[in-house]
Amino acid sequence: MSSEIVWMILGMGAVTYIPRMLPFALFKGKELPPFLQGVLKNVPSATLGALIFPGVLFIQEDIWFGILGAAAAFLVAYLGANVIVVVLGAIAVLSVYSFIM
Repeated sequence: MSSEIVWMILGMGAVTYIPRMLPFALFKGKELPPFLQGVLKNVPSATLGALIFPGVLFIQEDIWFGILGAAAAFLVAYLGANVIVVVLGAIAVLSVYSFIM
């Protein structure tokens, strides 16, 4: 393995580790304002939605495939199932839909 690749891997590790470590180091023992806590609690949901929504619309040429899969996943998640069951439920619904169409 060339030294250039080793340095690149170390650099990628550093730029991945530093942004994850800094909040722990800077905010250790400090309480964030309630508004900021509320905003930060919603970041994972907003990010996940931004990543998933385009995939729902552009999954295949048939837009109903994405819409049906998303609807099935939302329904199963709303019923309180864990992530694995949500994914398996959406896959099962889309398998039936693919078989029918």
